[in-house]
Amino acid sequence: MFDTHAHIHDTAYDDDRETMLKRAWEAGISRIVTVGCDIPDSKRALDAVRDHRAYALDASVGIHPHAAKGAPTDIASAFNELIASATRPPVAVGETGLDYYHENSPRDAQRRVFTEQLRYARERALPLIFHTRDAYEDFIEILRAEFKPPMRGVVHCFTGDTRQAQTYVEEFGLRLGIGGVLTFKNAQALREAVLAVGLEHIVLETDCPYLAPVPHRGQRNEPAYAAATAEKLAELFGVTKDKIIAKTTTTASALFQP
Repeated sequence: MFDTHAHIHDTAYDDDRETMLKRAWEAGISRIVTVGCDIPDSKRALDAVRDHRAYALDASVGIHPHAAKGAPTDIASAFNELIASATRPPVAVGETGLDYYHENSPRDAQRRVFTEQLRYARERALPLIFHTRDAYEDFIEILRAEFKPPMRGVVHCFTGDTRQAQTYVEEFGLRLGIGGVLTFKNAQALREAVLAVGLEHIVLETDCPYLAPVPHRGQRNEPAYAAATAEKLAELFGVTKDKIIAKTTTTASALFQP
């Protein structure tokens, strides 16, 4: 399994990070992208890749919409400085996008920071990891202006409806990151959206340490728990878990290709 969105550099794992990673590999995880959410956090993600070379870890650099109000004036230079000192370059830009639910940053700051990261990724042919919540119309408007072929990306922690899923997939060729929410009792609309777009557009993620799937809901999430989401997808599509793992891993590997 390929966990396309994790935060294994988070302080939640400071006491047992190595043990947690061993559990992940024993559970069948073969690769993890640990995702940056601001400049210091992106550095921690890159450092985690450096410090745990026994595992197939990659990192992204990004500025989450929550952190947009504190973003540097020159985002490209800040990213370039991080990358220059990294032992392994990032495989994506993000997570980036818009969040009008919490609105921890002003909307105009979110839109500026999102647009600049789209342009940075486009210039460097890097995929994007998107975060969007309660901001669908503005998110789509910016994508239509800035997201051009052959750009690629994933809507992380997708929890939207069928119409939104189809727009992301059919108009922009995006992948949908599916994690623990799929297993929740009240996620029927999400399950319907996943079925509507098809398995070929889905990748696995955990968003750990957040959003642990059933039967681990309420606990600290970790990459090993991606197996529970794979099992739910297998049940949903009426196929074997092995087929889910094989297809989502192939799709994720193409998305995050070097």
